[in-house]
Amino acid sequence: MTVATPVGVLALQGDFREHADVLRTLGATVELVRRPEELARVGGLVIPGGESSVMDKLARMFDLFDPLQSAVRAGMPVYGTCAGLIMLADTVLDGMKGQQSIGGLDIEVRRNAFGSQNESFETDLQVASLGDAPVHAAFIRAPVVERVGPLATSLATLSDGRCVAVEQGNLLGTSFHPEMTGEYRFHEYFLQKVASAAFRR
Repeated sequence: MTVATPVGVLALQGDFREHADVLRTLGATVELVRRPEELARVGGLVIPGGESSVMDKLARMFDLFDPLQSAVRAGMPVYGTCAGLIMLADTVLDGMKGQQSIGGLDIEVRRNAFGSQNESFETDLQVASLGDAPVHAAFIRAPVVERVGPLATSLATLSDGRCVAVEQGNLLGTSFHPEMTGEYRFHEYFLQKVASAAFRR
């Protein structure tokens, strides 16, 4: 899907290259975002998986935390996967000491809710917003949404009822990594948000 403005991928840490590749495959112009001036050039942003506490520290080190928070509050479309979901959560239940989140999603998340990397798993999810075909999802040291507030909407749950994908206005978040399994529909859905928002500061 072609969008008029470049789409950013937060490139401080984590699997940002994989997201950039998916977005380019879908026809988007991609900007890797490490500094405020790069963020200012994009009309939407993907926050990748990685380590949320490290991402938080680096965002503050590069003077990017406040601009990110301002962009979310101003309505920029943002899609967070795994650590990116944690970064977008209003409440992180088990954050590291001093860890901050950008916020924007009316949810409470728990980091590493499924255990260590050795307990990573893959499963199929039903996501009505993306059609009838199941989404094949990879969970790698993934968070889980413990509470979905009234402003957010659950898009997908595991068989035990735990929420692993949410949406709120221009914000989208998944506990899992669609960029790892060749599943592009979440990125397409996000690009639709970018095109519809035509975000400008």
